[in-house]
Amino acid sequence: MRTYPPVGTLDALARRLCALPPSCGPVRLVAVDGHAGSGKTTFTGRLAEALGGAPVLHTDDFATHEELFGWAERLRTQVLAPLARGAAARYAPYDWRERRFAATPRRLDPAPVVLLEGVGSGRRAVRPWLARLLWMELPDRDSWRRGQLRDGPGLSAFWDGWLPAERAHFADDPSRPYAGGLVLQRKEGYEVLPGPAATDRDTLCPHTA
Repeated sequence: MRTYPPVGTLDALARRLCALPPSCGPVRLVAVDGHAGSGKTTFTGRLAEALGGAPVLHTDDFATHEELFGWAERLRTQVLAPLARGAAARYAPYDWRERRFAATPRRLDPAPVVLLEGVGSGRRAVRPWLARLLWMELPDRDSWRRGQLRDGPGLSAFWDGWLPAERAHFADDPSRPYAGGLVLQRKEGYEVLPGPAATDRDTLCPHTA
């Protein structure tokens, strides 16, 4: 079994990501994928801080009620293609309460590292643009239970539709096998282990935030 030296802290992980070759024009695009409720948003926020305020894209801004996973083309045309040219991206985030896209687009300038978080962010249509894929290592049932407790009974109808959609998505287009790092949440912080796609040069190993 291969062994990997420890990284140490989230700051060290951030430095490691910054040292990766650009993957989308001048940008190192890093995806944080995992099941709904696995803690992607919180972890990504802390990683963004360690990166000095790296921009964070949420797949929820591109998905809709009718297209829970049909957002890849919107992400490509509005964000990935412009960044690949070294240009600013502009996208209209979806409003989940109003059930429509915002009238005023957001601007995203190229940055050394841009984080993309959300279920399916490591899908095959996005992977060619990624410098690194991180997977939140929490089983689906535990993640979903936590997510449902977080959202409360008011969103139970949404979850009734979400669960089969997520199962179908990952059955057809799994992300975890392509992850270079597996993120585990511990009481003392986060532990990042080499993922299924880690190489001998990867050193994503236990660290705490």
